[in-house]
Amino acid sequence: MADTTEKPKDGTSVPALEELEDTALRTVTGSGAYNEALIQEPPRLAHPTTILLFLCLMVGFCCQTMNGFDGSLFSGLLANTVFLDHFNGRNAGIWAGLVSAMYQIGGVCALPFVGPAIDTWGRRVGMFIGSMMIVIGTIVCGTTISNASVGQFMGGRFFLGFGVSIAAAAGPIYVVETTHPAYRGVVTGYCNTFWFIGSILSSGSVRGSITLDNNNSWQIPVWLQLVFAGIIIAFCWMIPESPRWLYVNGKTEQAVGVLTKWHGYGNADSLWVRLQVSEYDAHLNLDGSDKKFWDYSTLFNRRSSIYRLACNCVFVIFAQWAGNGVLTYYLVPALNGAGFTSDVTQANINLGYSCFQFFFAICGAAFVDKIGRRPLMLSGMAGCCAVWVAVLAASSQVHDANGVLNQAASNATLGFIFVFGGVFSFCITPLQALYPVEVLSYEMRAKGMAFSSLAVNAAGLLNQFAWPVSLENIGWKTYIVFVVWDAIQFVIMYFLLPETKNRTLEELDQIFEAKNPVKASTKGTTIAVDRENNVVAVKDEF
Repeated sequence: MADTTEKPKDGTSVPALEELEDTALRTVTGSGAYNEALIQEPPRLAHPTTILLFLCLMVGFCCQTMNGFDGSLFSGLLANTVFLDHFNGRNAGIWAGLVSAMYQIGGVCALPFVGPAIDTWGRRVGMFIGSMMIVIGTIVCGTTISNASVGQFMGGRFFLGFGVSIAAAAGPIYVVETTHPAYRGVVTGYCNTFWFIGSILSSGSVRGSITLDNNNSWQIPVWLQLVFAGIIIAFCWMIPESPRWLYVNGKTEQAVGVLTKWHGYGNADSLWVRLQVSEYDAHLNLDGSDKKFWDYSTLFNRRSSIYRLACNCVFVIFAQWAGNGVLTYYLVPALNGAGFTSDVTQANINLGYSCFQFFFAICGAAFVDKIGRRPLMLSGMAGCCAVWVAVLAASSQVHDANGVLNQAASNATLGFIFVFGGVFSFCITPLQALYPVEVLSYEMRAKGMAFSSLAVNAAGLLNQFAWPVSLENIGWKTYIVFVVWDAIQFVIMYFLLPETKNRTLEELDQIFEAKNPVKASTKGTTIAVDRENNVVAVKDEF
């Protein structure tokens, strides 16, 4: 255990913690410097500057909203017989898988452009470029009203996936790097819950227009994809740039100015400002590979870098393969298998499911810092495994040997689908925009998130192609895969993924440099506080 006790201003040594009198000892998780600033200079939630910064960060939230809108949009369109008839398509099988997968293919093709777009011109420009691509994709999809070209519609989904891949990387990076360190976990957790804002609006627009007996029933939801892209395009130039991006691009005074205004409430001597500036000086490389769009060496040149990238990709892939992919893109065929076949009923369930998930995601985001990243992800994966057992048992009884519907089993299957959505949304959803960004150092963050996007879209391709075919051919037996795989994911997460709460982004370096990052991340810090609540000594365990 390394003693990192503070020293008084006169330079004399502070006695060991055990020798201090009239002090209270607190044991906390995280670094001493972070917790000292948290105790001596707690951020002010109701301060106008804090509220205004939250509003600025909402622009980054909209990047997740765009992604959520498309996810629920295509699932809803598969329940729209007018849409299927217009393109002569089906709601399951190869046609549904191929059209849906063009979104993931576009995301994969965006890989070489994610890092340069975000690193070269800044996080705000990255959000702008991604939003412009989404505008183009929406126009391409929407104009198929005149020719019923499924090829053109697929091309539009390609542009949508390309744009979302850039925006969905830039948005969380911006939020993580710009928000106050004390609020990083909760705020970024809420960032990903905005996926459901898009999902709810998408499901609502599909439900509201599905009763129309013409092409407006699917045209209205398709064109609504412009809304959040337009918000980002309009407001991304009015918000502060990431202070870390400003610092590493030679704009030191601007970076300090952003920290002073937004984190120090105008006080340049704030502990939070001094802590972050000192860590920028110590950890940020002013001539790193983030300045060279072709250089990806920083992702692989050190053991700690490889470990960081592995944590990033493993988490995003496992979050896609927990079984939620089926209930996001192919809820309709899953409902068909559960005995719910009416278009309107399916649209109602799709909308209700999105609202249900959003509620639990908001609740989960509020506990990201209190519970911690590891407990949330591990309990979430164990819970998903258990719920899939229940879904499997119920869905296997929906139809008897003669094909007669068992209404009780059908209702139970639907109920357990909602339970799964609650568990996943509370435990995993808030971490999806937070954890993958946290585990990457600044120099590898944008390019690492490009790999993260590749991993998400590659994992999504399995969801797009495998599950619709599986649901069509073997039905409820598909869920056996999720029972087994979620158990495997739990074990890998337990041994691989470290805790990241209660540290600044730069302080996480010492966790990943440790021989056993998981063990190092769970070590505590002992802080001695006097009667005036001043920190007089700190001892970190590393």
